[in-house]
Amino acid sequence: MDNSGNLKVVFHDFPGGAVGFELIARFCYNNGRTQITPASVVLLNCAAQFMEMESDGHRPSLLNQTKKSLDGISFWSWSELLVALKECQDLLLSPSKPSLILDKVLDCVVGRLVSPIVASPYTSSSENSSFQCSCDTRSSYSIRNNSSQVSWWFEDLLFLNIDLIGKVIKLMICQHFDHATITKFLFCYQRSRFVTATPTEKCRIMEVIINLLSLLDRNSLSCKHLFDMFRVASSLEKISKHCKSVLETLIGSQLDQATIDFLLVPPPRKKHYMYDMNLVLRLVNAFQNELSCCSSLVRLRKVGSLLDSYLVEVSADSYLTPSKFAALVLLLPDSARESHDRLFQAIDIYLQVHGGICEAEKMRICSALNYAKLSTDALRHLARNSKFPSRIAIQGFINQQSKLENLFEGQKHIDTFSGSISIEESIKENENSDQVLVYAKRVDVPGKTEQLEVQLPGMQFRVTELDKFSGTIHTQIGNIPRTRLSSLGNNARFLPKLCS
Repeated sequence: MDNSGNLKVVFHDFPGGAVGFELIARFCYNNGRTQITPASVVLLNCAAQFMEMESDGHRPSLLNQTKKSLDGISFWSWSELLVALKECQDLLLSPSKPSLILDKVLDCVVGRLVSPIVASPYTSSSENSSFQCSCDTRSSYSIRNNSSQVSWWFEDLLFLNIDLIGKVIKLMICQHFDHATITKFLFCYQRSRFVTATPTEKCRIMEVIINLLSLLDRNSLSCKHLFDMFRVASSLEKISKHCKSVLETLIGSQLDQATIDFLLVPPPRKKHYMYDMNLVLRLVNAFQNELSCCSSLVRLRKVGSLLDSYLVEVSADSYLTPSKFAALVLLLPDSARESHDRLFQAIDIYLQVHGGICEAEKMRICSALNYAKLSTDALRHLARNSKFPSRIAIQGFINQQSKLENLFEGQKHIDTFSGSISIEESIKENENSDQVLVYAKRVDVPGKTEQLEVQLPGMQFRVTELDKFSGTIHTQIGNIPRTRLSSLGNNARFLPKLCS
């Protein structure tokens, strides 16, 4: 009541403000008649609920009229649906609270996207200039220029806030919408909204998108896009640790798609490492936890090859501690590698750079090597390498002799059929090889570490002599006429692989 005695009624938070009040006034002063369109039905419905304009049996009910208008929502055009959806967002209808009109509009929008018979209305947004102007938050990133049949709707939904996006995506998942398309849209939405978002809004957008991605099929996720998102998330100071952990789990599940460049992530602040090695440890562990039995060995070996390349890259880092490097080389099981040559290369580089580490640490690092999966060249280098522990070098020497023994056995078969080497020479050389093997096995006695270290130079000299003999064998194999081999007939199947 003011001083003049006139009564004033103040409506706080009236839906639509003055525009909404004017629509209600016209309805009241026009004997309960008003034009209800897709552009006004949402506002009229919210205003009628605010004013509690229920039917009393004598006057027309605005609520009933708006509900009846919504019954024909399936006949609305795509443009009209977008206008109604924007009205729901502008009127601050919370997706977390039950709202009949919001649920109807969202169901119809998602239904249009899921339906395979809906054509892409590329001109839909331009049909309503007011709607197009109100969606200026769209970035210059153009989807329609790609003329993609699966992404025609991306740009139309970029105006939605992150809460409504969450509800839309969950409805899509419930209706079995293609997960790969959903993934592409979420990455597109994140890039578009980050153009104008504040740091706080960026954190909120990123957290919701990460949680939505975790609901999708892992095979629909792109490893490259996930790493891009990880770099963006890492730059946000206030993003939650839980969301970063979820994102790392998603990346780990697709780690077999990654390349070495993806793993070369700068370390956190106040860390002197070249790269973030703790991240790689977490990603590989996440991969192994997510690994399924189906085609697991193929994927595991891809990750094994990737990790070996990473180890070669970081092994020269002077700040890399022995414990951290040991954790990296022992991270995967033996079955993850067909060959250990690259792993040996990484260990060799590390021991060359970090010459001051103790024997126990060297032994722990070298325990990752499988000598049976090392090539002859790698074993030769190992036997001569003074940076490796003596026990490791001797083990490499013994494995090299075993491989040479197999080579001599193959030579014995060739001599029998071709006669290129006399029997006396063959016996003499085999006696020499047997002598070396007996010598190597004799020194491999537990409790004689000091003797092994003294005898190692002599063993390395024998390796050189055997290398020369191996070269002679290869030369003789190459000189054998092919006609003599072909004359063997069916007996050729008994030849070793070296001669096939």
